[in-house]
Amino acid sequence: MQTGGFFEWLGQALGAVIRFIVEGLGWLFDLFANAGSSFLHGLSSALGLQTSVLSLVALVIGLLLLAAAVRAFIKRSFVMGTIWALLGLWLLSWLIN
Repeated sequence: MQTGGFFEWLGQALGAVIRFIVEGLGWLFDLFANAGSSFLHGLSSALGLQTSVLSLVALVIGLLLLAAAVRAFIKRSFVMGTIWALLGLWLLSWLIN
């Protein structure tokens, strides 16, 4: 009878450890999710964007176009740099209210 009690105790202890790990990871992922959500909400409200995936993707594309313009200007390709800059600024001005 004591053997059954020992294994029951061992099962409960192992279950408690697993539960502690799972709840800790859930808390950690919830913390990261809330931080990311707050960051995106603050970014979108500062820029006057709607908090949607499409507007955030368009923001990233606009910033990438501006980065391409900077790279083109560094390579002394002023025509392509101007084209990339105008496209990037057009997209960003369309997004920002």
